[in-house]
Amino acid sequence: MTAPPPPKPAEHVERALCVLAHPDDVDFGSAGTVATWTAAGTEVTYCIVTDGDAGGFDDTPRDRMGPLRREEQRAAAAAVGVTDVRFLGYPDGRLELTLDLRRDISRVIRQVRPQRVLTSSPERFWERIGASHPDHMTVGESTLRAVYPDARNPFAFPELLADEGLEAWTVGEVWLGASPRADHAVDVTDVVELKFAALKSHVSQVAHVEDLEGFLTGWMAQTARRLGLPEGRLAEAFHVVHTA
Repeated sequence: MTAPPPPKPAEHVERALCVLAHPDDVDFGSAGTVATWTAAGTEVTYCIVTDGDAGGFDDTPRDRMGPLRREEQRAAAAAVGVTDVRFLGYPDGRLELTLDLRRDISRVIRQVRPQRVLTSSPERFWERIGASHPDHMTVGESTLRAVYPDARNPFAFPELLADEGLEAWTVGEVWLGASPRADHAVDVTDVVELKFAALKSHVSQVAHVEDLEGFLTGWMAQTARRLGLPEGRLAEAFHVVHTA
């Protein structure tokens, strides 16, 4: 007997939370998807774990890079309809799987109370090693642990309830980006200009990249073909995990 197909993602949710390691992570992999969500009325919050202070390709002083990238991320978020952008302030390039990080992500989950969480895959992607930055994998694993069991368990990190009044919250589904198991395509053809605008907001990261739009268009076209969309369409891909 064959196993039943996995359930499909919810067609619409009221609130979604995107938890990523660095400013620009959400935009490279998911800004088109986020634009479709906000257009449909979903309230989207970004939780960026670091300030991206180890990034950049020029002589910008290190003490200015973090604040600069925060502003770039806020501008990028606005381009796709997101106004709630939060930063946890962890050091870029030095993330570890800690209870403190799990607690801090759990706090944001309980504050936002999203039905859907988007984050990076904790699995190494051997065919696309650049997607498997250690910070990405750490944030993905930490977020999954925050979704289950921490945020939904009133006895996990009891100080969140006792000191901050944050009651437990169960997330229904998690969308994993840059996953070797990606099986769900979002058609972003009609919002691709918003994705480009978001990415171009990250001047410190992409100003040196020649033909950024051409590169991304080719990448998204390949994703669309691989996941069965009609010729000429563009897509972002995710592994959707049902967690309720």
